[in-house]
Amino acid sequence: MDKKTVTGLILIFVIFFGFSWYNSVQQSKAAAERARIDSINNVELEKRRVEEAALAKSVDSLAKIDSVAANAAAERARASLGTMLYEASKGTEEFLTLANDKIEVVLSNKGAKVNSVTLKEFTRFGGDSLVLFNEKGNVFDLALFTNQNIHTSNFFFRPMSGSKTVTEGSDSIAYRLYADSLSYIEFSYKLSEGSYNVDFDIRMVGMDDVISPLQSDMSIAWAIDSPQQERGWEYENQYTTLAYSYPDDNDIEELSIGKGKQEEEITTSIKWVAFKQQFFSSILTADDRFANGDVSYETFSDKSGYIKKFSTSLKFDYDPVQSDYGFTFYFGPNDYKILKSLDGSYEKLIPLGWGIMGWINRFIVIPTFNFLSGFISNYGWIILLLTIFIKLIIFPFTYKSYMSMAKMRLLKPELEEINAKYPDKDDALKRQQASMELYSRAGVSPLSGCLPLLLQLPVLIAMFRFFPASIELRGQHFLWATDLSSYDSVLDLPFHIPFYGSHVSLFALLMGVSMFISSKINMANNPSSSSQQMPGMTFMTLYLMPILLVVWFNGYSSGLSYYYLLTNLITIVQMMLFRRFVSDEKLHKRMKENAKKPRKKNKWMARYEQMVKEQQQLQKQQQKRR
Repeated sequence: MDKKTVTGLILIFVIFFGFSWYNSVQQSKAAAERARIDSINNVELEKRRVEEAALAKSVDSLAKIDSVAANAAAERARASLGTMLYEASKGTEEFLTLANDKIEVVLSNKGAKVNSVTLKEFTRFGGDSLVLFNEKGNVFDLALFTNQNIHTSNFFFRPMSGSKTVTEGSDSIAYRLYADSLSYIEFSYKLSEGSYNVDFDIRMVGMDDVISPLQSDMSIAWAIDSPQQERGWEYENQYTTLAYSYPDDNDIEELSIGKGKQEEEITTSIKWVAFKQQFFSSILTADDRFANGDVSYETFSDKSGYIKKFSTSLKFDYDPVQSDYGFTFYFGPNDYKILKSLDGSYEKLIPLGWGIMGWINRFIVIPTFNFLSGFISNYGWIILLLTIFIKLIIFPFTYKSYMSMAKMRLLKPELEEINAKYPDKDDALKRQQASMELYSRAGVSPLSGCLPLLLQLPVLIAMFRFFPASIELRGQHFLWATDLSSYDSVLDLPFHIPFYGSHVSLFALLMGVSMFISSKINMANNPSSSSQQMPGMTFMTLYLMPILLVVWFNGYSSGLSYYYLLTNLITIVQMMLFRRFVSDEKLHKRMKENAKKPRKKNKWMARYEQMVKEQQQLQKQQQKRR
């Protein structure tokens, strides 16, 4: 073995031995490090176990403390309210139903309140059941004082009937809230067949020892959210408000109608309060009276599905000796005949107009409307016959107006001669005097043409009030209109036009066209109205008014637009017949013959001439001073 071989073997042995020694040292260090880490982890794990055990022990201690506090609070509440009132503050809401052929009233044991009301004979504009109000925003609460303030809406009453639905033969439900075994407050509801009235009685049995002797009155808080029932939100909102009446008063008071919020404090006695919508109302009436109260409403947005949030707080006198307090709910339609029969000025909720407009509606329109509806089922034909009836009543005045306008038309050449004779402004009085003398000789009164308009104006205003408030028209079809109490739409627009809306009412358009034609014919018959001296008035009457009415009536009752359309059409026909059968030549000849006869001046003409003379003297004096 040579020297190089021996040297190589020695180097290999040294390298192998050195690697083995180094590897052994590194493995020992790694094992020691793992042992150190395991020891630390075990310590941390034990520490966490100790902490978790301590935390669990602390939670148990806190739970025991909370339980003790809750039990103490419960015991205090029990001691304050009494065992039975305390138990009544806990429970599950359940419902019972009163129903007859008119309405369905759902009652809740929580607060023993009316939870919802459904009118069986009516539907909403989309065809769904007409729910007058439901649990949304519904509050009914009797507030009293024992050793603390008690609000009945916070307690679950015991129903005194096991039935879930009360119908004929069992038309009442009573709920009781016990203060102790001998003392309780009872709310009872009674619904008779064929009635929209729900009798509501509050009985205090043995409560004189429970209620504070310092209490002299109690208060009822009542609030509901009124759902949208009709097709047009804006239109329905115009007829939705809160109303109330004073005892022994034949009139009613209403909060201002509109959007936003309205509220009022009433410091005097109140007989009843009504949450009134366009065609339906919820009314609470006291058998005696309410001492005073607060009333308010807040308007919802037009996309909410609701109109207004109504609320009232009404106080009534409390007497420990008196046990019964009587009230009545009315849940039903704003029907004039029904409300009138209740004998409480409730019919004033229907906005028929004031003064002569109200008289026309109450004593002429409504009786005629009801008489015709007894024979005719289609209300479109009823409106037509009603319009003809009204036109026949005022026909003599319409004829007299046409004759006056015809005479004025025949006198136009002579009037132009007078104007040419007195062209100066200083001769205005002479021109007027000469014109009046001409009218007097011809037997013409310039104001007689205005008489039919003055007579028709209260009728037109009365109809404007009657049709939107007439529940008989609600849901009635005629031609293309699906509801005569709401607007008709022959075209739904994909956009909203300010002041006009997002639909096209054909009845409103036809009404505007008929008004334009009627005004055109009237101006042709009346030379004074088409005078070049009044171009602004001509533009307003002939063009502006029809356009404004089309825009205005686009969202109004189609029955109202239909009535005005019929009125204009009948007027057009009358004017055409007058022109056809009244001879201008014969009329002019008769006017000339009358002018030759001596005429006695009437009082009005004598006063006018005296006034003209005084003005002439005044002008002469002014000219002398100059």
